[in-house]
Amino acid sequence: MIKTRYRFSKCQPVSIFPRGIIFTLPATLPLLNLRAQNSAPHKAADFQVRNIMIKTINSILKRFVGDKSKKDLQDITPVVAKINEIGGTLQNISHDELRQRSESLKAKIRERIKAKEDEVAALKQQAEELSGTELEQKEALYNQVDKLIKEIDEEIEKILEEILPEAFAIVKETARRLKENPELRLRTTDFDRQLATVASKDFISIEGDTTIWRNHWNAAGTPVKWDMVHYDVQLIGGIALHRGKVAEMATGEGKTLVATLPVFLNALAGKGVHVVTVNDYL
Repeated sequence: MIKTRYRFSKCQPVSIFPRGIIFTLPATLPLLNLRAQNSAPHKAADFQVRNIMIKTINSILKRFVGDKSKKDLQDITPVVAKINEIGGTLQNISHDELRQRSESLKAKIRERIKAKEDEVAALKQQAEELSGTELEQKEALYNQVDKLIKEIDEEIEKILEEILPEAFAIVKETARRLKENPELRLRTTDFDRQLATVASKDFISIEGDTTIWRNHWNAAGTPVKWDMVHYDVQLIGGIALHRGKVAEMATGEGKTLVATLPVFLNALAGKGVHVVTVNDYL
């Protein structure tokens, strides 16, 4: 089960913040100073009192404002249904057509922000052409640039929320195909050729105009085979992360698989995505 409230426990929460940055927080991060339990008896008693107070306050708040997790799930459930609905329509299209759906989403984002990005480029050009003594004019131009960049980020947020169901459905369908097929053959793109030149990317190779993507590879000397498809619980976690919330998931519920969803969605904007984790194996 997923809870989307801001609380830390023994499991390892993952969060996504604005501009596509994902953080995996240490599982040992405490809500309170747990070392107090090992201190003098009166400190242990103080800890117990504080714990009781917190539980009491949470109980009172739930009576007045309801359970935050349940409300979040009510909002997210229709989105999950939409993802699965779109996913059903993707199952019979070709691999190349599936990849083209991603390109269409990228184009949609570019079209929506193009006017403002052109304006930003023009203002930066004006600023560069000013002499070194015209500092006030430069500052005024860069203030306009900062304002426009903020507006672009806000517009991207809106677009990503709009395309989220289709983007998540594309990731889920790709995962299904990789699980069910040892390799996928697609028409070669420039990106494929670039990736195939990286020695560590042994899961991709080029044969003429065909790219072969394999569902198995070596990770630090260990053979790995893709065998996962996103369940609804992972879709819920991905939506929560994209919306800037902490998704609390128990061990084995697929936190790593969850991260693939918001990473792909935010990468569509072409602004870069940074994944931060405390796990060495990732």
